[in-house]
Amino acid sequence: MIRSRMTRRVLLAGATALALGSALGSVQAQTWPSRPITVIVPWGAGGGTDATARMIASILEKQLGQPVPVVNRTGGSGAVGHQAIASADPDGYTIGIATLEIGTMHHQGLTPLTHEAYAPIGLYNSDPAALFVRSDSPYKSVKELLDAVKASADRRFKASGSAQGGVNHLALAGMLKAAGIPVTRVAWVPSEGAAPGLQDLAADGVQIATASLPEAAALISAGRIRPLAIFAPKRDEVMKDVPTFKEASGFDWSIGSWRGIVAPKGTPADVVVRLQAEIGKVVTNPQYLEFMKSKGYATGWTPGDGFRAFMVESDKGLGTTLAEVGLKK
Repeated sequence: MIRSRMTRRVLLAGATALALGSALGSVQAQTWPSRPITVIVPWGAGGGTDATARMIASILEKQLGQPVPVVNRTGGSGAVGHQAIASADPDGYTIGIATLEIGTMHHQGLTPLTHEAYAPIGLYNSDPAALFVRSDSPYKSVKELLDAVKASADRRFKASGSAQGGVNHLALAGMLKAAGIPVTRVAWVPSEGAAPGLQDLAADGVQIATASLPEAAALISAGRIRPLAIFAPKRDEVMKDVPTFKEASGFDWSIGSWRGIVAPKGTPADVVVRLQAEIGKVVTNPQYLEFMKSKGYATGWTPGDGFRAFMVESDKGLGTTLAEVGLKK
């Protein structure tokens, strides 16, 4: 009899707690947002992740009637910013941009962090990487560059464009492997995103850079750097004169970056659904679409479970690629 009463009390207490938790979650969703929402960007200012995040934040701010500041948290080859998103209070007031590197860092032993640390909001962009040299470079084609690298002593050439093992590093490593050139032949100079890597190329600090065409558009327009090829199955719709890597070299290699919005794991489901709906409106906003088109960024929207499935597949594929180019630990 005593055990029966205790059991009923425990069950009643548990049911009450569940009901209270559900009610609190619903109340939070109804009152959200009542204060500013911070967007964390794991990469430096001036790159594609930063630029697209700021455009999304500016429109989201108007929709929600609350400030949406963007904070750049760089360092650790992307680990610092990605960890800052994952470690934030899961209350819907901190979200962030997850990039392809969330599927590379743990394979390299940089952090145990994976896509499982987040509540996926939605994937909004994916762009292929491209190959660049300075405008005054003696190498006018991919073939000329590859021949020079092949004939050079180890590490005579330097390249940059992302963190060690980041998407643009993988673009270069995969290119060399496809051409039968040791990956170690070119020294990789890590950078906190594409923007500083491209600036390093323009300043003659490195001889090669890899980044997306949109990220390099300003320096291309200024006549400081020149694209040799794009690592994609087909040519870019805006810069149609840039050949694919396969067209330019005869070797088949494609890779690109992606960007998506995430919240810390444990963020109330109702708030996640609201975020998906609000950002779903942002990515169809004419101002956003015009910005993305003018800069050459691809657009799209894969929310929730679709984004989660995408990250799972991306993680698997990146682990294989890192192993193939000798960067997996």
